[in-house]
Amino acid sequence: MPTSKRAFISFDYNHDLDLKVLLIGQSKNEDTPFSIQDFSIKEAIDKNWKDKARTRIKGCDVVIVICGEHTNAATGVSAEVQIAQEEGVAYFLLRGRSDKQCLKPTAAKSTDKVYTWTWDNLKKLIHGSR
Repeated sequence: MPTSKRAFISFDYNHDLDLKVLLIGQSKNEDTPFSIQDFSIKEAIDKNWKDKARTRIKGCDVVIVICGEHTNAATGVSAEVQIAQEEGVAYFLLRGRSDKQCLKPTAAKSTDKVYTWTWDNLKKLIHGSR
């Protein structure tokens, strides 16, 4: 099983930046059997952001979609999921907050499951178990 995966992390910047920071931190633990290279877009959104997102998503092995309370209203997250679907890049939905209702982005398929964010699940999901 490969140990290094290039991941694009899709998240609601206005509400869930803390979750992205936690995920990146978790991936840097010494006992982590994988590494996440964060290719998320950090610049301010401009008219070409979808082209930049497409280029970065195409260069990744997986898109991790962190779902929070407002993800269904985050148009950027839905656009990134749609790009992953169009480009055939694997993605999975991760429940960002265990104590809140976490919603799928509107572009997610009805069959897309929102997975519980546990250490074991994350290790499996990164390597394709879905």
